[in-house]
Amino acid sequence: QVYEQVSQVAKSNATVLLRGESGTGKEMIANAIHYNSLRSKRPLVKINCAALPDTLIESELFGHEKGAFTGAERFKKGRFEIADGGT
Repeated sequence: QVYEQVSQVAKSNATVLLRGESGTGKEMIANAIHYNSLRSKRPLVKINCAALPDTLIESELFGHEKGAFTGAERFKKGRFEIADGGT
């Protein structure tokens, strides 16, 4: 049943949210969806949001310009921009 769902989702352009306890295979499913999709030749960008402090989530996801805040010594692309066209 899981393999069928991965196959269906990989063929679509739908947004997918994978949730589950640690060690349940979320990353394995994400890899399977990505590598069976039309986006497989583009980047697969992984992020563990639970491991990011609240103060860094916005910068990590959307990036920042040099000098945007204390410690922003250079321009940094966000994960969404890095994953553009991919997953």
